Order: sequence, then structure tokens, then C-alpha cells
Amino acid sequence: MPKNEYQCDCGVIHHHVVEEIQQHMPAESVLTGIAEFYKIMGDPTRCKLIFALQQQEMCVCDLANLLSMTKSAVSHQLSKMRESRIVKCRRSGKTVFYSLDDDHVAHIFITTMTHIQHREEETM
Repeated sequence: MPKNEYQCDCGVIHHHVVEEIQQHMPAESVLTGIAEFYKIMGDPTRCKLIFALQQQEMCVCDLANLLSMTKSAVSHQLSKMRESRIVKCRRSGKTVFYSLDDDHVAHIFITTMTHIQHREEETM
């Protein structure tokens, strides 16, 4: 079997490193929550919605127009995002406005976008 150049074959286990990290490992529920968060974020349409909502609170009609989608399709995506506490909504008369649930979502999105843009610049 060919040797994987990225696989450690030293046979030494750094017990102190493993123990240190084990002591600080987040709870399984936290790690599951992180995975679920990124699963929701892992859709280009939802990324467009996040980008738009980090700029300004918007209603479903405006979001549908912006993304060239039906109001029903946008509402479906926003519903999933609301369940995951990525967005929140408020009603004003018959209009429902959406915004990001908190600044953490915007920071994560901006940091990720900066990373991707930097990576793309390096390949040019």
C-alpha cells in the first residue's frame, strides 16, 4: 500500500497535547450546533439572503425581487434560517421584515467571505 505523505508515521503520541485539547473540547451538543449552523449557511441562496440582510432589514417582497425568486421560495428559505436563529422577523401591518438574528451571524459571514475572496486572489 502506498504511503500517504500527509499521514504521521512517527509512532509517538503527544499525550500532553491530546489531554490538553480533550479538556477544552466543546460539548457534543455545541459541535452538533456548529455543524447544523454551517449546513444552513451552506446554500448559495441563503448566503445571498444573509449578504442582503447584513446590509439592511428587508421584507420578503424586496428579497424576492432582489434574488429573482418567488415570495414563497424566499419565505421557505427564511423559515429554515429563522428556525436556526440566523434571522429574525418583525411584523409591521401586513409586511414582515427580516434581519440577521445578531451581529455574530454578520461577523461569521464577513469573515468567511473575506477568506474566500483572499483565497481567490491568491489563485489569480
